[in-house]
Amino acid sequence: MRVAVVGHMEWCEFAQVSHVPAPGEIVHATRTFEEPGGGGAVAAVQLMKLAGSATLFTAFGDDEVGHRSQARLEELGVDIQGGFRPEPQRRAFVHVDDQAERTITVLGPRLGPRGADALDWDRLDETAAVYLTAGDVDAVRHARRARVLVATPRGLGTLSEAHVELDALVSSGRDPGELYRKGDLDPVPTIVVRTLGAHGGEWETAAGERGKWGPAPLPGPARDAYGAGDSFAAGLTYGLGAGWEIDKAVELAARCGAACMTGSGPYEGQLTL
Repeated sequence: MRVAVVGHMEWCEFAQVSHVPAPGEIVHATRTFEEPGGGGAVAAVQLMKLAGSATLFTAFGDDEVGHRSQARLEELGVDIQGGFRPEPQRRAFVHVDDQAERTITVLGPRLGPRGADALDWDRLDETAAVYLTAGDVDAVRHARRARVLVATPRGLGTLSEAHVELDALVSSGRDPGELYRKGDLDPVPTIVVRTLGAHGGEWETAAGERGKWGPAPLPGPARDAYGAGDSFAAGLTYGLGAGWEIDKAVELAARCGAACMTGSGPYEGQLTL
Protein backbone atom coordinates (compact mmCIF):
# COMPACT_ATOMS: atom_id res chain seq x y z
CA MET A 1 0.00 0.00 0.00
CA ARG A 2 1.41 3.40 -0.99
CA VAL A 3 1.25 5.97 1.82
CA ALA A 4 2.61 9.49 2.23
CA VAL A 5 2.82 12.49 4.53
CA VAL A 6 2.48 16.10 3.43
CA GLY A 7 3.92 18.15 6.25
CA HIS A 8 6.71 19.64 8.31
CA MET A 9 9.69 18.54 10.34
CA GLU A 10 12.08 20.12 12.81
CA TRP A 11 15.49 19.10 14.09
CA CYS A 12 15.15 18.25 17.78
CA GLU A 13 17.64 18.21 20.63
CA PHE A 14 16.42 15.96 23.45
CA ALA A 15 17.46 16.24 27.11
CA GLN A 16 16.54 13.63 29.72
CA VAL A 17 15.92 15.44 33.03
CA SER A 18 14.40 14.56 36.38
CA HIS A 19 11.89 17.38 35.98
CA VAL A 20 11.30 20.44 33.84
CA PRO A 21 13.10 23.40 35.45
CA ALA A 22 11.02 25.95 37.32
CA PRO A 23 11.64 29.64 36.54
CA GLY A 24 15.20 30.49 37.52
CA GLU A 25 16.15 26.86 38.24
CA ILE A 26 19.05 24.95 36.70
CA VAL A 27 18.67 21.23 36.01
CA HIS A 28 21.27 18.79 34.69
CA ALA A 29 20.46 16.42 31.83
CA THR A 30 21.42 12.79 32.34
CA ARG A 31 21.36 12.14 28.59
CA THR A 32 21.11 14.17 25.38
CA PHE A 33 20.65 13.18 21.74
CA GLU A 34 19.38 14.68 18.47
CA GLU A 35 16.89 13.45 15.86
CA PRO A 36 14.61 14.88 13.19
CA GLY A 37 11.14 15.30 14.67
CA GLY A 38 7.92 17.19 14.10
CA GLY A 39 4.57 15.80 13.06
CA GLY A 40 5.44 15.11 9.44
CA ALA A 41 8.71 13.32 10.10
CA VAL A 42 7.42 11.17 12.98
CA ALA A 43 4.32 10.11 11.06
CA ALA A 44 6.32 9.33 7.92
CA VAL A 45 8.69 6.99 9.78
CA GLN A 46 5.78 5.25 11.53
CA LEU A 47 3.91 4.82 8.22
CA MET A 48 7.08 3.42 6.64
CA LYS A 49 7.27 0.83 9.42
CA LEU A 50 3.64 -0.15 8.86
CA ALA A 51 3.49 -0.12 5.06
CA GLY A 52 7.09 -0.93 4.14
CA SER A 53 7.67 2.46 2.51
CA ALA A 54 6.42 6.03 2.83
CA THR A 55 7.04 9.38 1.15
CA LEU A 56 7.38 12.70 2.97
CA PHE A 57 6.49 15.83 0.98
CA THR A 58 8.15 18.62 2.94
CA ALA A 59 10.60 21.56 2.91
CA PHE A 60 13.97 22.04 4.62
CA GLY A 61 15.97 25.06 5.61
CA ASP A 62 19.03 25.51 3.42
CA ASP A 63 21.61 25.27 6.19
CA GLU A 64 23.73 22.53 7.77
CA VAL A 65 20.88 21.41 10.05
CA GLY A 66 18.42 21.23 7.15
CA HIS A 67 20.73 19.07 5.05
CA ARG A 68 21.45 16.88 8.07
CA SER A 69 17.69 16.50 8.60
CA GLN A 70 17.14 15.23 5.08
CA ALA A 71 20.05 12.80 5.31
CA ARG A 72 18.87 11.36 8.63
CA LEU A 73 15.29 10.88 7.42
CA GLU A 74 16.58 9.03 4.37
CA GLU A 75 18.74 6.93 6.69
CA LEU A 76 15.59 6.07 8.66
CA GLY A 77 14.04 4.77 5.42
CA VAL A 78 11.75 7.62 4.35
CA ASP A 79 11.48 8.59 0.68
CA ILE A 80 11.92 12.38 0.60
CA GLN A 81 10.16 14.77 -1.73
CA GLY A 82 11.39 18.12 -0.46
CA GLY A 83 13.41 21.13 -1.49
CA PHE A 84 15.50 23.65 0.44
CA ARG A 85 14.37 27.15 1.37
CA PRO A 86 16.79 30.10 1.85
CA GLU A 87 16.13 30.26 5.59
CA PRO A 88 17.22 28.42 8.73
CA GLN A 89 15.89 24.96 9.46
CA ARG A 90 13.25 24.94 12.19
CA ARG A 91 14.56 23.38 15.40
CA ALA A 92 13.15 22.36 18.76
CA PHE A 93 14.40 21.64 22.27
CA VAL A 94 12.68 18.80 24.12
CA HIS A 95 12.80 18.10 27.86
CA VAL A 96 11.80 14.52 28.75
CA ASP A 97 11.19 14.08 32.47
CA ASP A 98 11.13 11.04 34.76
CA GLN A 99 7.38 10.62 34.15
CA ALA A 100 8.06 10.30 30.38
CA GLU A 101 6.33 13.62 29.68
CA ARG A 102 7.83 15.84 27.00
CA THR A 103 7.97 19.64 27.10
CA ILE A 104 8.88 21.36 23.85
CA THR A 105 10.35 24.73 22.90
CA VAL A 106 10.15 25.37 19.14
CA LEU A 107 12.70 27.64 17.41
CA GLY A 108 11.62 29.18 14.12
CA PRO A 109 8.57 29.10 11.84
CA ARG A 110 7.09 25.87 10.49
CA LEU A 111 8.34 24.93 7.01
CA GLY A 112 5.73 23.10 4.97
CA PRO A 113 5.63 22.21 1.27
CA ARG A 114 4.03 24.52 -1.26
CA GLY A 115 1.93 23.34 -4.13
CA ALA A 116 4.20 25.25 -6.52
CA ASP A 117 7.28 23.35 -5.30
CA ALA A 118 8.85 21.10 -7.94
CA LEU A 119 7.84 17.87 -6.21
CA ASP A 120 6.41 14.70 -7.74
CA TRP A 121 2.84 15.50 -6.72
CA ASP A 122 1.44 13.20 -9.43
CA ARG A 123 2.38 10.11 -7.40
CA LEU A 124 -0.39 11.07 -4.95
CA ASP A 125 -2.91 9.96 -7.59
CA GLU A 126 -1.81 6.38 -6.87
CA THR A 127 -1.46 6.81 -3.10
CA ALA A 128 -3.90 5.04 -0.79
CA ALA A 129 -3.59 7.39 2.18
CA VAL A 130 -1.96 10.69 3.13
CA TYR A 131 -1.48 12.29 6.55
CA LEU A 132 -1.35 16.10 6.33
CA THR A 133 0.35 18.28 8.97
CA ALA A 134 1.44 21.40 7.04
CA GLY A 135 1.45 23.03 3.63
CA ASP A 136 -0.14 25.87 1.71
CA VAL A 137 -3.59 25.71 0.10
CA ASP A 138 -2.28 24.18 -3.12
CA ALA A 139 -0.32 21.54 -1.19
CA VAL A 140 -3.50 20.63 0.70
CA ARG A 141 -5.34 20.22 -2.60
CA HIS A 142 -2.55 18.01 -3.92
CA ALA A 143 -2.84 15.90 -0.76
CA ARG A 144 -6.54 15.41 -1.52
CA ARG A 145 -5.54 13.49 -4.67
CA ALA A 146 -4.96 10.45 -2.45
CA ARG A 147 -7.85 8.06 -1.87
CA VAL A 148 -7.85 8.79 1.89
CA LEU A 149 -6.79 12.08 3.48
CA VAL A 150 -6.25 12.42 7.24
CA ALA A 151 -5.18 15.75 8.75
CA THR A 152 -4.37 17.51 11.99
CA PRO A 153 -6.06 20.84 12.87
CA ARG A 154 -2.67 22.50 13.45
CA GLY A 155 -3.13 24.32 10.13
CA LEU A 156 -6.87 24.84 10.50
CA GLY A 157 -6.91 28.17 8.65
CA THR A 158 -5.26 26.67 5.57
CA LEU A 159 -7.57 23.65 5.66
CA SER A 160 -10.57 25.96 5.82
CA GLU A 161 -9.33 28.00 2.87
CA ALA A 162 -8.64 24.88 0.77
CA HIS A 163 -12.25 23.60 1.08
CA VAL A 164 -11.33 19.92 0.72
CA GLU A 165 -13.19 17.07 2.37
CA LEU A 166 -11.15 15.19 4.95
CA ASP A 167 -11.75 11.50 5.52
CA ALA A 168 -10.59 12.03 9.10
CA LEU A 169 -9.41 14.89 11.28
CA VAL A 170 -7.28 13.92 14.28
CA SER A 171 -7.79 16.53 16.98
CA SER A 172 -6.96 16.72 20.66
CA GLY A 173 -9.51 16.87 23.43
CA ARG A 174 -6.98 18.81 25.52
CA ASP A 175 -4.27 20.58 23.48
CA PRO A 176 -5.50 24.12 22.64
CA GLY A 177 -3.42 24.09 19.44
CA GLU A 178 -5.19 21.00 18.11
CA LEU A 179 -8.84 21.67 18.94
CA TYR A 180 -11.64 21.39 16.37
CA ARG A 181 -15.15 22.72 16.74
CA LYS A 182 -18.15 22.14 14.52
CA GLY A 183 -18.25 24.82 11.85
CA ASP A 184 -14.47 25.21 11.64
CA LEU A 185 -14.34 23.38 8.28
CA ASP A 186 -16.56 23.26 5.23
CA PRO A 187 -17.09 20.58 4.07
CA VAL A 188 -17.30 18.79 7.40
CA PRO A 189 -14.74 15.96 7.91
CA THR A 190 -16.21 12.49 7.40
CA ILE A 191 -14.81 11.44 10.80
CA VAL A 192 -13.48 13.56 13.67
CA VAL A 193 -11.19 11.69 16.07
CA ARG A 194 -10.44 13.27 19.46
CA THR A 195 -7.56 11.88 21.49
CA LEU A 196 -7.62 11.98 25.29
CA GLY A 197 -4.13 10.74 26.10
CA ALA A 198 -4.05 7.98 28.70
CA HIS A 199 -7.87 7.87 28.67
CA GLY A 200 -8.13 6.75 25.03
CA GLY A 201 -10.43 8.92 22.95
CA GLU A 202 -13.63 9.24 20.97
CA TRP A 203 -14.75 9.59 17.37
CA GLU A 204 -17.80 10.98 15.62
CA THR A 205 -18.90 10.76 11.98
CA ALA A 206 -20.53 13.52 9.96
CA ALA A 207 -23.67 11.33 10.01
CA GLY A 208 -23.76 11.43 13.82
CA GLU A 209 -22.37 7.99 14.68
CA ARG A 210 -20.15 7.96 17.76
CA GLY A 211 -17.66 5.63 19.36
CA LYS A 212 -14.92 5.45 21.97
CA TRP A 213 -11.74 3.52 22.54
CA GLY A 214 -9.71 2.85 25.62
CA PRO A 215 -5.95 3.22 26.04
CA ALA A 216 -3.80 0.49 24.54
CA PRO A 217 -1.51 -1.26 27.03
CA LEU A 218 2.10 -0.17 26.80
CA PRO A 219 4.36 -3.01 25.60
CA GLY A 220 7.00 -1.87 28.10
CA PRO A 221 7.82 0.87 30.61
CA ALA A 222 6.95 4.43 29.55
CA ARG A 223 10.12 6.28 28.57
CA ASP A 224 9.26 9.20 26.28
CA ALA A 225 5.91 10.65 25.16
CA TYR A 226 7.46 12.58 22.26
CA GLY A 227 5.96 11.43 18.97
CA ALA A 228 3.16 9.32 20.46
CA GLY A 229 0.39 11.53 19.04
CA ASP A 230 1.81 11.58 15.53
CA SER A 231 2.48 7.83 15.65
CA PHE A 232 -1.20 7.46 16.58
CA ALA A 233 -2.20 9.56 13.56
CA ALA A 234 0.02 7.48 11.29
CA GLY A 235 -1.61 4.28 12.52
CA LEU A 236 -5.06 5.73 11.89
CA THR A 237 -4.01 6.82 8.39
CA TYR A 238 -2.70 3.35 7.61
CA GLY A 239 -5.87 1.65 8.87
CA LEU A 240 -8.24 3.92 6.94
CA GLY A 241 -6.06 3.61 3.84
CA ALA A 242 -6.32 -0.16 4.12
CA GLY A 243 -10.11 0.15 4.10
CA TRP A 244 -10.64 -0.79 7.74
CA GLU A 245 -13.65 0.30 9.76
CA ILE A 246 -12.97 3.14 12.19
CA ASP A 247 -13.03 0.90 15.28
CA LYS A 248 -10.24 -1.29 13.91
CA ALA A 249 -8.27 1.73 12.63
CA VAL A 250 -8.28 3.52 16.02
CA GLU A 251 -7.26 0.26 17.72
CA LEU A 252 -4.12 0.12 15.57
CA ALA A 253 -3.58 3.85 16.08
CA ALA A 254 -3.72 3.43 19.87
CA ARG A 255 -1.21 0.59 19.68
CA CYS A 256 1.14 2.80 17.64
CA GLY A 257 0.90 5.60 20.19
CA ALA A 258 1.50 3.23 23.09
CA ALA A 259 4.48 1.57 21.42
CA CYS A 260 6.12 4.93 20.72
CA MET A 261 5.91 5.78 24.44
CA THR A 262 8.26 2.90 25.28
CA GLY A 263 11.21 4.12 23.22
CA SER A 264 13.74 6.87 23.73
CA GLY A 265 12.96 9.54 21.15
CA PRO A 266 10.24 9.21 18.53
CA TYR A 267 11.50 6.18 16.59
CA GLU A 268 13.00 3.58 18.90
CA GLY A 269 9.71 2.11 20.15
CA GLN A 270 7.49 2.57 17.08
CA LEU A 271 5.32 -0.36 16.03
CA THR A 272 6.30 -2.44 13.01
CA LEU A 273 3.80 -4.69 11.28
